[in-house]
Amino acid sequence: MNTREKILIVDDEKIVRESLYHWFEEEGYEVDIAEDGEAALKKYEKLKFDLLLVDMKMPGMSGLELLSRIKAIDCEAIVILITAFASVPTAISALKNGAFDYVTKPVDPDELAHLVQKALEQRALRLENKQLKENIDEIIKPDNLIGESYQMKKIYELIHTVATTDTTVMIRGESGTGKELVAKAIHINSKRKYFPIIPVNCGALAETLLESELFGHEKGAFTGAQFKRKGKFEMADGGTIFLDEIGSISLKMQIELLRVIETKQFNRVGGNELIKSDFRVIIATNEPLEDLVKAGKFREDLYYRLNVFSIIIPPLRERRDDIQLLANFFLNKFSTAMNKTLKKISKEAMEFLINYDWHGNVRELENAIERAVVVGKSNEIIVDDLPFHVSSNNFPVDDKNKSLSAMERKYILKILNENNWNISRSAQVLEIDRVTLYNKINKYNLRKTAY
Repeated sequence: MNTREKILIVDDEKIVRESLYHWFEEEGYEVDIAEDGEAALKKYEKLKFDLLLVDMKMPGMSGLELLSRIKAIDCEAIVILITAFASVPTAISALKNGAFDYVTKPVDPDELAHLVQKALEQRALRLENKQLKENIDEIIKPDNLIGESYQMKKIYELIHTVATTDTTVMIRGESGTGKELVAKAIHINSKRKYFPIIPVNCGALAETLLESELFGHEKGAFTGAQFKRKGKFEMADGGTIFLDEIGSISLKMQIELLRVIETKQFNRVGGNELIKSDFRVIIATNEPLEDLVKAGKFREDLYYRLNVFSIIIPPLRERRDDIQLLANFFLNKFSTAMNKTLKKISKEAMEFLINYDWHGNVRELENAIERAVVVGKSNEIIVDDLPFHVSSNNFPVDDKNKSLSAMERKYILKILNENNWNISRSAQVLEIDRVTLYNKINKYNLRKTAY
């Protein structure tokens, strides 16, 4: 026995108390005795016992009354009652009051020892299951959702609070802070975790395409609709729909969205059949919707329908304590994926990472580490491996030309270089669409240069 379980024997007969005391002490248990219910209660309040053996009939407080008082203190307490007058009503009364079991006098020590062992094994299993459940609740989160700062611990608390409900959640934060990761964390800790979470980037689609994307369409509903297609709301049945960049949708789509969220019913584009879907809504925005409401660009009723429970993700520059954790996580991720031997980040490079302002947030940091792993030649990342080593905190500005267009040109070139000229990623960091970025590249005659 790894730990000595504690047993309290409560019986008004001295010979019974002492016999059971010596028996279970020899079995390896830590044993104490009490001659009545009052003495037992005083001992139990000072020291919680793993199991109690209680005589049913004692002067003063009966065994059933003691059982009830013990259960009021600790509902998980294990009590085995001992009676000289076994009957069906006695058994029913004992078990209804929460006794594990009962035995009759004269007590068979072997039978009682077996019953005690069985009871303690079941108690250990219950405690283990409870601990496992608590641990699982704490650790289930997407891999990239990393941070031990005060701000991130607060976010984990909010996720834990709202995950078990069906409440609509609004996630706020700058681009690249990890809003979708928080949405996934809420989903995988909810009762809907066995159904999908369906993400929709509302800002990436024109109004007509967004309508079809959300609600689906029937065959022949419009040119090119050769097949019937399910929409995201229909696909999210039983699960969660995550609407990113919610502030970019048109007023017409806002009306449709409000109706669907409230009724959980909709029609496919070009169809008359009423589709029902049981979904939870999580939305994200990188701009204050309150300002859009004041400007008449976002419906006030939809805003209040969506802003039920809010989670604000701070930018990375406001939680610098997490940068080292994130940087090492991304280093391990990309060095493993690329089969590189990079094992650490040099002290100088780490200091640079911690002091950099990260306007693109976690996404920008991830891209920087990926680029560093690609170009790194030694077994550690150095400052020269980082895409922005020419500057400590800001992109360089030409002293002779400080016009807005010159600054924009330099900043766009900086972001393109940081992302190894990946247009999609650069557009995301700049918070513009790819077409606009291509136009800027042509306007400023930008060219990819060797690092």
